[in-house]
Amino acid sequence: MKPAGLEDRIKTIAEPILASLELELVHVEYITEHGSRILRVYIDKPGGVTLDDCADVSRALGAALDVEDPIHERYALEVSSPGLDRPLVKEADYVRFAGKKARIRTKEAVDGRRNFKAVIGGAVSGVISVTDFDGRGFDIAFTNIEKARLEVEI
Repeated sequence: MKPAGLEDRIKTIAEPILASLELELVHVEYITEHGSRILRVYIDKPGGVTLDDCADVSRALGAALDVEDPIHERYALEVSSPGLDRPLVKEADYVRFAGKKARIRTKEAVDGRRNFKAVIGGAVSGVISVTDFDGRGFDIAFTNIEKARLEVEI
């Protein structure tokens, strides 16, 4: 079972470390996969992250987590790139990736829909604007977004 606020605590520990390495913290998740606990930390930077970036963060963050000890059970730390289907977790992501395609799931329906495949228009004052592939525009409150990811464009 995940302690309340654990992912936020990890973010607080990780953000200064990543800032010192000129990297962005994209997302943190503490999950169980195949019976094992995993702390997965997604990082990014312009031009993409390298294996060396992941190794540097793993060493520095691992040492900080050993000192702070926010997780009181066995777990594996994984540091990786968010991938081509990067999660959109901050309002700034919708500004940065304006013009890109995304899949968005809302907590509550917007005009009778909870699932959107759309082009991101941007974000202003907590409202994300998107246009679906039929050309219909929608304004979605950032706080109403349950999950969102970029669509892979090849």
